Amino acid sequence: MTGRLRMDEGRTASPETMGGLSRAQLDKAESRDFALGAGPLRPKDAATLILLDRSASVPRVLMGRRHQRHTFMPGRYVFPGGRTDPGDGRIRLAATLHPDEASKLRARAGRLSDTRARAIAMSAIRETYEEAGLLLGRRGDFRTRSPQWQAFVEAGIEPCLDRLRLIARAITPPGRVRRYDTRFLATFRDDVAVELPQGGPTEELEELLWLPIAEAMEHEIPMITRTVLKDLQDRLTQDPDLKPGGAVPFYAMRGKTFKRELL
Repeated sequence: MTGRLRMDEGRTASPETMGGLSRAQLDKAESRDFALGAGPLRPKDAATLILLDRSASVPRVLMGRRHQRHTFMPGRYVFPGGRTDPGDGRIRLAATLHPDEASKLRARAGRLSDTRARAIAMSAIRETYEEAGLLLGRRGDFRTRSPQWQAFVEAGIEPCLDRLRLIARAITPPGRVRRYDTRFLATFRDDVAVELPQGGPTEELEELLWLPIAEAMEHEIPMITRTVLKDLQDRLTQDPDLKPGGAVPFYAMRGKTFKRELL
């Protein structure tokens, strides 16, 4: 039911999932990806976008490799994404989030306003442009003064959120120098209106690959990314079209254990 949460009883940790791991196990497993130490008590909102290409017999996901010089997840393959910019919530949209997805996005998130929820989703769209050169939206007369969205203005693409689906949510455990409350959103490659041949303007990702999910899980990826890929694989088996309102795994530290719950 929308907005409700239930425990995923009986689930144990495996190489594909973080659910059930202790704090010590997580610290050891993620030592390469996260700098351990006294970090922020409150995680920052972030979003990432899982783009799915279903033109072949097996769905493929877009992943990019982070530069080795990065202190955060160096050399790891990840989805495009990053921190939420509050200004993203004020950008005009061609279509907003589906009500069921907006409800899932706000579940267990305190007093998350509609504007903040929209900003979280929009940050995934913006980061996908910045890191991969892919503009998601619809043709239209789009105008904004925000410098971060001028590529959409120049291309005549109005951003839209109605096709986005929340696949998972994860809060970085305490004891990291950086902590994020990340929403993993997904949509299909069909929703990409423009693919810039030169890629995105940032240098966050040095290599972009479209990979079958099983193959992506064999690459050098963060543990949470492998966990979310497994969740995505399971959901696509039951719901290949990603209908609105599907169950969303939520990973967070509860006491001394990293729990997997369902929103």
